[in-house]
Amino acid sequence: MPDVNQISPSLSAPTSRTLTFSFLSTHLLQSLFNKNQSQRMLSLRLCLVVSLLLPLFPLLCLGIRSFPTRFTSGDRLEMGFDGVFQYVEAPEYRNGAGCPVSSNKGLVLSCDRSLVHIAMTLDSGYLRGSIAAVHSVLKHSSCPENVFFHFIAAEFDPASPRVLAQIVRSTFPSLNFKVYIFREDTVINLISSSIREALENPLNYARNYLGDILDSCVDRVIYLDSDVIVVDDIQRLWNVNLTGSRVIGAPEYCHANFTKYFTDAFWSDPVLSRVFVSRNPCYFNTGVMVMDLQKWREGNYRKRIETWMELQKTMRIYDLGSLPPFLLVFAGNVEAIDHRWNQHGLGGDNVKGTCRSLHSGPVSLLHWSGKGKPWVRLDAKQPCPLDRLWEPYDLYKPQSKNSERDEQWSWISSILVGYSHDLL
Repeated sequence: MPDVNQISPSLSAPTSRTLTFSFLSTHLLQSLFNKNQSQRMLSLRLCLVVSLLLPLFPLLCLGIRSFPTRFTSGDRLEMGFDGVFQYVEAPEYRNGAGCPVSSNKGLVLSCDRSLVHIAMTLDSGYLRGSIAAVHSVLKHSSCPENVFFHFIAAEFDPASPRVLAQIVRSTFPSLNFKVYIFREDTVINLISSSIREALENPLNYARNYLGDILDSCVDRVIYLDSDVIVVDDIQRLWNVNLTGSRVIGAPEYCHANFTKYFTDAFWSDPVLSRVFVSRNPCYFNTGVMVMDLQKWREGNYRKRIETWMELQKTMRIYDLGSLPPFLLVFAGNVEAIDHRWNQHGLGGDNVKGTCRSLHSGPVSLLHWSGKGKPWVRLDAKQPCPLDRLWEPYDLYKPQSKNSERDEQWSWISSILVGYSHDLL
């Protein structure tokens, strides 16, 4: 699985840029003499795109397989970050005097078991939420330098995994992290339609494949959705012990109507409905989980989840995206974690996204699961009261809506989406 923090370019950026642009320009110009009029117009547009993208080309040309480990401020300026995404650089959060020092000198940080390991997805649509979530973890951690983030990015995200990695690095210069590329064709044929389009995003299923995506040396991880805010020390969640044969830990909600997560076709089938007979299943939310990846790999839980997804393609047994397969495999065998670690549902339901209030009890993590997202409602100047709790962690710096450069980038991006496979 390629990772964007450790693969180095085979050519220097200027050399690679010159050679590739020379090839592209020659190829496109030659094609003008071999096409009809409409095709010539398309080629001319592509030539114009090539010329306009020259200042941004390191960001687009080097592609998924050419990611330097560190990015300098000069790189960020050359790549035109101001014209794409704007984020304020986060404060530097340092360890306190009592924080343990890693004894694994020379070990790759992603394999360091003395660190707190967090996995999150990273995509252009939810980037603002992911940045805020990381910020909240660091702000409230007693040992922020002892946290390592494993980001999973889609191979064909409009912003590209490389761009997303550079945005994270520019926002959190000292952050320990690694970006992995998730191939959407791994799961695309297993996804069935859901009640909300966002739930059909292949990246929403990346959590099923953490045992394969992350380095084999990573045997334990906290998985967090991108629409959460942590307001407690993440070390406390990391310290949760998964007892016995339990593979995952999460807050359980046994008062919830468990039957609603599956269709009548499921419950009326005498074979399928017996899957829970020997268990006491309770609903849990997969947006916050402590996962034992060693047990996950040994038990081949990825395949167990895929088996239910394959059945769903032939017999509709649920309607709610990636959650039901997790319930089918794990419900009734989950390490129960205090509810404070997932105050979920703050985004309302999956249809209207109406405002919600907090559940009773202490709060360590706020989760805007549901249709409504705080950054969307804040931008629309229609925030829910609890969205104001998310706002202090938001590092996004709005761009000028009338900026000529923004319009140019938007136009270029719209063209490149259709031709990225041919150009790069």
